[in-house]
Amino acid sequence: MVEKVIIMGAAGRDFHNFNIYFRDNPRYRVVCFTATQIPDIAGRVYPPELAGGMYPDGIPVFADSELEHLIREAGVDLVVFSYSDITHNEVMHKASLVTAAGADFMIAGATYTMLPTNRPVVAVCAVRTGCGKSQVSREAARILKSSGRRVVIIRHPMPYGDLRAQAVQRFADYADLDRHRCTIEEREEFEPILDMGVVVYAGVDYGRILAAAEKEADVLVWDGGNNDTPFYRPALHVTVFDPHRAGHELLYHPGETNMRMCDVAVINKVDTATAGQVEAVRANIRACNPRARIVLAESPLRVDRPGLIRGKRVLVVEDGPTLTHGGMPHGAGTLAARQCGAAELVDPRPWLAGSLRDVFTAYPGMGAALPAMGYGPGQIRDLEATIAAVPCDAVVSGTPIDISRVVRIDKPVARVRYGHADHGQPTLESVLAEMLKERV
Repeated sequence: MVEKVIIMGAAGRDFHNFNIYFRDNPRYRVVCFTATQIPDIAGRVYPPELAGGMYPDGIPVFADSELEHLIREAGVDLVVFSYSDITHNEVMHKASLVTAAGADFMIAGATYTMLPTNRPVVAVCAVRTGCGKSQVSREAARILKSSGRRVVIIRHPMPYGDLRAQAVQRFADYADLDRHRCTIEEREEFEPILDMGVVVYAGVDYGRILAAAEKEADVLVWDGGNNDTPFYRPALHVTVFDPHRAGHELLYHPGETNMRMCDVAVINKVDTATAGQVEAVRANIRACNPRARIVLAESPLRVDRPGLIRGKRVLVVEDGPTLTHGGMPHGAGTLAARQCGAAELVDPRPWLAGSLRDVFTAYPGMGAALPAMGYGPGQIRDLEATIAAVPCDAVVSGTPIDISRVVRIDKPVARVRYGHADHGQPTLESVLAEMLKERV
């Protein structure tokens, strides 16, 4: 009998799991996807051009809140959990809902959907959103590039627009960002890579993406999203840890999987964490993955215009996912505002426009900072209106991009960015060189 399947996701891992295992598999019939975490992605259709011959009408995407009803209505046999940065506790609540409704619940094995490659892959993943994975992946690319290798970065998917047009995306300069109508979230990941002179790929169909990237690279860097596992089989698996959230490496899916699989464990932000927090993370790594090489790293803040902050009333705009499903109360912007002596961090909540009110309701743990939500034109307009309404002297932008390229801001803006720095020995560069020599 053909099994009816629902794939639970957030417009990323779910599509990859479908493409790799379910798309042409006659044993299964995928009834639908469900979507969460990312606004406005339910109600779409995974198009027939990507879904394959078994799905001439494509596959509908419904809201995660409809899951139980969908299982019962369609007589679903199997539900496949396919998204990231969710507590183990919440995963099992989802499993209980699914099994009570009469379906089996499955999580695909981490290595099962990793595609083989003919180029070595250095995969950079994390145990939580907001660990500083992006700057570590850029540092890995810098190290590899400085050794004379041709490097291409492949980024975890963020296909929030027209899926047909986003099947395979190649970004070589800022014009490509405009051509592909990138959201703020996409720009936050892509712009710093392009500033390095490195090409980055992303999209929906990671088999086709791989085939394109392999043609112009000697080595690939997988830049993971949230705390998801790699889509490609790595020659070297690097996982980034945040000691400010010591213990979270044991509490979140699939971050714990990354901890248990990794070859190199980078404990980041040790310059701002306590010694006790760092040692707690180190002990958890040692207990779960004693073969991993541990590297300590710092995330130094870089502020381009500190004079705009000192003694001023400022609005802090932070990286959106770090504050939302990353669960952080603040990010780089808040830290920089305090370090640079801001007179006041103005709370944006009285002036929130439209969809941003819903964001603060959904994530009540956020502090007095504005997440740079920009998953679509409506959210960007709401972000722009909120910034305009907040009475402040300046905006402190803790996002990795030049936000003024996307949002009209009538106030001076100070940009804050995280860098990467080694903290003692061994360094990331020495470990990568040693381990890649052994494996490639």
